Amino acid sequence: MTTAESVQSLIDQLEAEAAMDRPTGETPEIAIIMGSDSDLDVMAGSESGRPGAYDVLTEELGFEEQTDYENPPESRFTFETFVVSAHRTPELMYTYAETAEDRGLDVIIAGAGGKSADLPNMTASIAYPLPVIGVPVQEKSLPSVIGMPQGAPIVAVDAGKSFNAALSAVQILARQHPELRDRLVAYHEGLKQGVGEVSRDLHERGTPGFRSE
Repeated sequence: MTTAESVQSLIDQLEAEAAMDRPTGETPEIAIIMGSDSDLDVMAGSESGRPGAYDVLTEELGFEEQTDYENPPESRFTFETFVVSAHRTPELMYTYAETAEDRGLDVIIAGAGGKSADLPNMTASIAYPLPVIGVPVQEKSLPSVIGMPQGAPIVAVDAGKSFNAALSAVQILARQHPELRDRLVAYHEGLKQGVGEVSRDLHERGTPGFRSE
């Protein structure tokens, strides 16, 4: 399959899925898209570094990744992941954003790196009014991601923090799904408990003893 054919096959797939009119329980609620697979460690999470969107969705909030539109996972809440380059595959980006709502998506997390990190803003413009959360993959990407004009909104997180983007996406969904609200509250309670345990341990062991652990 040539490069053009591989891109066109994805475009055809997205358009076909948009025409299926599937029940919402069988389609992904969240999309994670990125401009390059080199962004994956930031967008999904790195085994040796900072956790990402994939980590919080699967490990903390009970989502499953959906890889087959016709055979969804058993989990009620799912997400999908694609590489969509604004500069190298503009037709794919346009089709992805244009069909997102019809394909059942509720919110898109879009990450891009470099100084011209256009994927999040372009996706937000095309997919409007679907909410898009932008992730600047690098510090230098931040001005590009957040630089939308008045009337063309995008929500954005700090550079590299796709983990927070996923939490924000689930917060949006939680307004309609009490089960997700409960999961978010349980996750936050776990964070508070962890701080309390560390604080007590530091106090009771003292600084040298705590550091030795």
